[in-house]
Amino acid sequence: MDIPDPEWIQECVHAALAGAPEEVPAGEVVVRAEDEAGVAELNSGFRGKEGPTNVLSFPADLPPGPWEPMLGDIVICPEVVAREAADQGKESASHWAHMVVHGTLHLLGYDHIAPDEAEVMEDLERKVMAQLGFRDPYAEE
Repeated sequence: MDIPDPEWIQECVHAALAGAPEEVPAGEVVVRAEDEAGVAELNSGFRGKEGPTNVLSFPADLPPGPWEPMLGDIVICPEVVAREAADQGKESASHWAHMVVHGTLHLLGYDHIAPDEAEVMEDLERKVMAQLGFRDPYAEE
């Protein structure tokens, strides 16, 4: 399993948070890697979809309390990310950055189900990826 350095992942999260056009609430973001079986179980249990996926986001929904603020959790499947990067002819680092940025934006409430929402989210992803030094993740090779 090829997992990037945690500090680099943190930089990608910070870039996504800084790239959001609205003020972002303070809070912790947890990013973890999970194998295909674990991600498939989460995907089935929380989204009703079978099989593993590249990234899942779980926005925090905590009641008021004395704990630290939390934005949520991002779960990434290294095997799926590696396979997709190879299939799409992308550098591993670029695809990892995209998954971290994509997952972080989901924690902020961005989505891509409706075409107009997808356009907003993808434009923001392109902007953040460029700031990180990567090309457009949606560009055709």
